Amino acid sequence: MNRLEYGDIIERRLSEEKDRLQAEFQSHTIQSCAIDNVLPEEEAVRIFTAFPDGSAMTLKKSLRFRKYFSAQMDKYDPLLEEIVYAFQQRSVLKAVEEITGIQGMEPDERLYVGGISLMRKDNFLNPHLDNSHDRNRQSYRVLNLLYYVSPDWTHEFGGNLELWDKGPKGEPREVVSRFNRLVMMATHQKSWHSVNQVKVDRDRCCVSNYYFSARPLEDHDYFHVTSFRGRPEQPVRDLVLQGDIVLRQGIRKFFRKGIVENPHVYKKPENQHRGKSASSFD
Repeated sequence: MNRLEYGDIIERRLSEEKDRLQAEFQSHTIQSCAIDNVLPEEEAVRIFTAFPDGSAMTLKKSLRFRKYFSAQMDKYDPLLEEIVYAFQQRSVLKAVEEITGIQGMEPDERLYVGGISLMRKDNFLNPHLDNSHDRNRQSYRVLNLLYYVSPDWTHEFGGNLELWDKGPKGEPREVVSRFNRLVMMATHQKSWHSVNQVKVDRDRCCVSNYYFSARPLEDHDYFHVTSFRGRPEQPVRDLVLQGDIVLRQGIRKFFRKGIVENPHVYKKPENQHRGKSASSFD
């Protein structure tokens, strides 16, 4: 299948459960909803099978996270590029707007923050806020779309999305990274989220997309870098990461576009996209 065919299927599934998804999205501080059986099962399996080995992706590791990711989609099975961009089709975007009530969204054509990710045993992502804008601070990041494709993934495996409705000092709401599940999550100044540690020797694979808008989701303007915190049981790490936030936020006041070019961006010929380049951890 190509991106248009995938997009048609995704749009139909979203429309079938629109009423439920609308109600679910508005029921938490971090607005979110999940839908299962997004694609025919055999197609979701094909996408999982097409994922590269972690050695062919970029491994990022620090106190903040440990995960593999890539945005350079032309390095891999073409199927992966098709499913990434299926979520950027206008029909899908319109269906998502109807569910979330967020109007005027635009997809991340250059994959400034989207693409594919893979997590293995002991990989994790600490509680964090995503950076608030695109590189040039012209648009706000307003919605994450996370499509999980690892067969038979269960709660006990770890590697599940956590939404911290009461902030990183509270208790998270866990969303299992279930096979063939799409999660949509609003991003704003209260959207603390994480991925708990993977407990099994298996690959947890995700196709990620992010939508931007000229308007913030909150009723005021704001700007922040990607901001990581420690988990409640990590008080020392939390102090270190709070200092890291202050340092990087200060740097961005002087270097508006960041100081390090981010490899996590789809570097394809300019006539194939209209996006802009990205900078690291902003």
